[in-house]
Amino acid sequence: MGTNNLNYKMLVTDMDYTLLSKEKKISERNREAIFKAVEKGVHMVVATGRIYTSARVYAKLLGLSTPIIASNGAIIREEAFNNPLDTERTIYKDTLKMETIREMIRLSHKYDLLCHFFTEDTIYAEELVNISLRYTEWNKYLGEEDQVKIKIVDDIESAFNQDKAEVLKAVVMDEDSGKIQNLRDNIIKTGIVSVSQSMKNNLEVMNKGVTKGNAVKILAQMYGIDRKEIIAIGDNENDMSMIEYAGLGIAMGNAEEALKNAADYITGDYQKDGVAEAIERFIL
Repeated sequence: MGTNNLNYKMLVTDMDYTLLSKEKKISERNREAIFKAVEKGVHMVVATGRIYTSARVYAKLLGLSTPIIASNGAIIREEAFNNPLDTERTIYKDTLKMETIREMIRLSHKYDLLCHFFTEDTIYAEELVNISLRYTEWNKYLGEEDQVKIKIVDDIESAFNQDKAEVLKAVVMDEDSGKIQNLRDNIIKTGIVSVSQSMKNNLEVMNKGVTKGNAVKILAQMYGIDRKEIIAIGDNENDMSMIEYAGLGIAMGNAEEALKNAADYITGDYQKDGVAEAIERFIL
């Protein structure tokens, strides 16, 4: 049983290092706790920095039709995985401005970094390295409908214009934290972006105002749910906005210290079913 009397109506959880195990699976305890929460009428939402197509693959592991917040809040979609009567629709989408894309390309070249750009289902890059290479490897184990499209191009801007691409997020990854910080400082100065990091070695850039917290707010308003009736669970900087927005912000035991300091409660490690522990304590 939960330890308070508040009737929570929405549960939002990050994926990597939160809901998913090290093997990128959902444990039976986590799954069972989520199903019990849904049976009580709680709206289940997954929120991730992943490209939407990849987020959908892991959301399907739950076996529930659930809204998916992807690319750190740049897109929200409802999917009908098991019930053909459920609605499939894009609830929200906020695409990067071309001036931001050009500046990310310029700064990436300046600091000898490679920038990847995410649409809903495609990653654009100039070389097949780190992010695009990793998704290429994952594609080998997925059916065609679940694969992330990878486009390696010489001229990214021209490719976007040709494909009429709607870019949701730009990502750079490098082990040199100094390069990452320099790019971060410079792109923030434009005043037209939101930035975040889901890992220490990456930088994620979205349109100004795009965050997981804003996406949670949009869904809460759509469902008529007050923020105090929301639980959000995460582990890293890109989860901060939804941890702060939710009535109950929960940090994983393995979370960054800054997130733990901002959270209302710290649950168990992601390898020890921390999501289930939180659900059992506050919802069931």
